[in-house]
Amino acid sequence: MLMVIGGSVVGARLLEQTSDVTDRLTDRLQPARTETYRLQTALVNQETGARGYALAADRQFLAPYTQGKEDEARAAARLRELIGDQPRLLADLEAVERQAADWRRTYAEPLVSDVASGESRRSVRDTAEQGKKVFDEIRSVWATQNADLSAAVADGKEDLAQSRTDRNLILGAMVAAFLLAGVVLALLIRVLVARPLQALSASSRRVSGGDFDHVITGEGPADLAAVAGAVEGMRQRIVAELEASRRQQDVLTRQTEDLDAQAVELRRSNAELEQFAYVASHDLQEPLRKVASFCQLLEKRYSDKLDDRGRQYIDFAVDGAKRMQVLINDLLTFSRVGRLNDARVEVDLDQVLTKALANLDTAITETGARIERPERLPRVVGDPLLLGMVWQNLVGNAVKFRHPDRTPEVRITCEEDADSPGTWRLCVTDNGIGIPEEFAEKVFVIFQRLHGRDAYGGTGIGLALCKKIVEHHGGHIGIDTGHTGGTRICFTLPSGGDTVDGAGSHTEEKTLA
Repeated sequence: MLMVIGGSVVGARLLEQTSDVTDRLTDRLQPARTETYRLQTALVNQETGARGYALAADRQFLAPYTQGKEDEARAAARLRELIGDQPRLLADLEAVERQAADWRRTYAEPLVSDVASGESRRSVRDTAEQGKKVFDEIRSVWATQNADLSAAVADGKEDLAQSRTDRNLILGAMVAAFLLAGVVLALLIRVLVARPLQALSASSRRVSGGDFDHVITGEGPADLAAVAGAVEGMRQRIVAELEASRRQQDVLTRQTEDLDAQAVELRRSNAELEQFAYVASHDLQEPLRKVASFCQLLEKRYSDKLDDRGRQYIDFAVDGAKRMQVLINDLLTFSRVGRLNDARVEVDLDQVLTKALANLDTAITETGARIERPERLPRVVGDPLLLGMVWQNLVGNAVKFRHPDRTPEVRITCEEDADSPGTWRLCVTDNGIGIPEEFAEKVFVIFQRLHGRDAYGGTGIGLALCKKIVEHHGGHIGIDTGHTGGTRICFTLPSGGDTVDGAGSHTEEKTLA
């Protein structure tokens, strides 16, 4: 950097010096020679005009004399501008001007006066002779002026040549110094940077090739040593992470083996569960049917021999057998969700809801319930049979758990879930007896009931079944605890290939005829 700055300063100074010498020669000395010739020509024109006027006594011959004086003044002024900083040339100009002024005073002006006044030819001839001597003195001063100006031009050319020579020598020396500095820098970079970098690169390739125990050492400048230290730290971190990964891999391998064993055990357990389901659906229900049938036969044949308590006992036995059959069927239905006949098709929730309402037509008609549903429900991907069970359980519960003092009103809504884009949020709202907030989770547990069988029928599996179906379809279900005046149960389903076009709804009323 110092060499570049110093070379720039020196080069600029040399160029400036050469430019100054060239400008002085071309812009001042050469034009000064031209103006000198104009000055001398103007003086010659004055002498020629004065002599011609003296010989012819005609004033038109004074025109060169008058014009010569003007040209002399302009040339002298221009010369002062060009050579004002050179005392020797300025002294020559002043000498020429003094001689010219003396010539005009002693010759030209008296001659013009004598001719104008009509003096004799002899007097005019004497004046002319005197003027010729004075003008010869002017010519001698011209010679000195021209010689000095030529010498100045020659000196200027010599200075220009010397300046160019010095410039070329110095610039050549600067180029040589730059080349030498480049060679020195190249050697220094080779020794201090390139070789340490090559060593670092070779060590890095060795480590990347798998030799993680190879230690990377830093050589050369402090920056390269710092880089080498950072790479070594990275190698150590990689080695530590690799060792930890190997230990983790061993743990994962053992866990995988345990999971495989558990999977085998789970498959065996599922096979046993399948066998149990088969037994429950066939072998267990047949004895229950026999118990119920024979109890009914006992009541029919020996009813006249049994008292009221005996008939009551038989009714208890028949009712227990029937409830056992219902529990077994519900349990089988719950266990089959997502396990048997898992259909994955595009489902129109409108059609599924219509079928569910048709299945509940008797209950809706008996209670006079009013069902409000959207004009259109979206399409989703899932099992139409299972989704129909969800609608049937939720709407059926809304009608069953009605308030004794109000006509059941069930409102079904559908909207996009703001918290989960690409998901539909469907809600079933009623004006029934409601569910206390502390039981909001309990009602989704299988066989959990909040009321006795005498108050409301059922086995307590409906909401548990809905929860399992909704979660099987990738959604979630829950009770809106902020709703009052009834119950609102909302569930979500991933969106399918359709959207809801309208926000309106229509009301389907089921009342007693």
